[in-house]
Parts: sequence; C-alpha cells; structure tokens
Amino acid sequence: MTYSEDPPLAEPTTRPAATDAELLSSHLNGDPDAFREIVERHRERLWVVALRTLGDPDEAADAVQDAFVSAYRKAESFRGEAAVTTWLRRIVVNACLDRMRRKPVRPLAEAELIEAADREVSLADQTDEHEIAMEIEAALKRLPTDQRAALVLVDMMGYSVEDAATVLDVPAGTVKSRCSRGRAKLVPMLSHLRGRPGLGRGPKVARAC
Repeated sequence: MTYSEDPPLAEPTTRPAATDAELLSSHLNGDPDAFREIVERHRERLWVVALRTLGDPDEAADAVQDAFVSAYRKAESFRGEAAVTTWLRRIVVNACLDRMRRKPVRPLAEAELIEAADREVSLADQTDEHEIAMEIEAALKRLPTDQRAALVLVDMMGYSVEDAATVLDVPAGTVKSRCSRGRAKLVPMLSHLRGRPGLGRGPKVARAC
C-alpha cells in the first residue's frame, strides 16, 4: 500500500512543570531526580536566607547543605499543611540556629554599647551603603539567636509576622515579641546610622534605630 502524502505529525505537547509537592512525592516514591530538581529551584533563595541569618557566606552555604540533607532524609515529615518552600525555609533557619548555638557570639559589654551610641556623626557620614550593611550584620550577630532569626525574616526579608511565625514554628505573638526585644537591643548599636543617606532604602531593622 502506498500513500500520496505523509501522515500529519502530532502536535508537540508541553507538559506543565511538576509542583514542589509533586516532586517531593516523587522523591518519596523513589524518583532519583526529583529532589535534585527541588534543590536546583530553591538553593539560591535559601542561601540568601541563611546568609542574612548567619552573616557569613561559607557558614550559610554549609547551613543550606545541612538543611537539604535533613530535608532529603526527613521528606516524609512534610504533611502538606504549608508550602514546600515554607517547610524548606524552616529547616534552613533551624540549621542556621544550630550553627549559631554551636558558635555563640560574645555579647556586647555595656561600655561597648555606650561607645556605639556615642560615635561621631562625622565619622558615620563617611560610611557607604556597603559598610552600613556590614554594621547591621555585625550588630545582628550580637543578638540572641531567636531574636536575630525573627528580625532577619521580618525586617530584612520582608516576611509578614504570620509567615515568619510559620517558618519559625512559633505563635505570631512570639515573633512580635522577639522582634520588639531585638530592635530595642539594636538601638544603641545602630543609632549612629540614623539620618544617613540611603538608610531609608535599607532594612527596617536599621531604619527603626
């Protein structure tokens, strides 16, 4: 039998990308590539969360690695009550807090708090935005781990109190209280930045000081 013309080709179909929840389910069902896709999708954003929490790129990278290992091993703990990204952020923040607890930062002595509050304006005026960011990171490192994590999420990452509470797995009122106490402790450390050009575009944690 011969044909006068070739049969029409089937139209190519574009399959929608799998959701994070579908990928996690596939991982649990033995798909060796599913979790790798989750890592590729979210690694950079989670590293930013870790970096702002820890203030150290290498520590942040290690914390994210720890978090992904934990998520890989405990994927069955995901119950679908929140988005996969929220679940991953919670694991990353917990990994950061674990690292911060293992490497506690020396709290500022009272004399240092007074010195930070009394810095000369002329010196502060020479500080550019990068140096301001470094000062904010250094001040955040002086806070207790729970207050720092709350401030990073709410004031630096722009999370709502409710979303931060979901990530930290604590009540919203606890997040508000931690933010309030943390900001109060930052005031003497960052008050010399008040009125600095460009500070209005910075994180709320600095603008409040």
